Amino acid sequence: MAEPSRLVSGGSADTLPPGELRRVCSEPPVTIYNVDGAFYATDDWCSHDKASLAEGWLEGHTIECPWHMAKFCVRTGKALTAPARVDIRTFPVRVENGELFVDLGAAA
Repeated sequence: MAEPSRLVSGGSADTLPPGELRRVCSEPPVTIYNVDGAFYATDDWCSHDKASLAEGWLEGHTIECPWHMAKFCVRTGKALTAPARVDIRTFPVRVENGELFVDLGAAA
């Protein structure tokens, strides 16, 4: 059975331009990404060594961990390169009245 919706605010969509990312201090912490105007959210922690992905580098749909350069797809959470071997969770993001909301109850 799916968890009920648990929406957390990710701040204003206007302050997260394309190519940028933002950490949301929630439980669990998540990172929101703006890829060409589409918003995505994943676990903030790298599955390899618990580094904050919000401190990493976003290139297209790929986030690179700042510690050991593991890469993940922000759309699917799939681990793309070593040393990460475990995927990260993704979460739906929606925009309401210009504000971003992440549904933590709908992790993929």
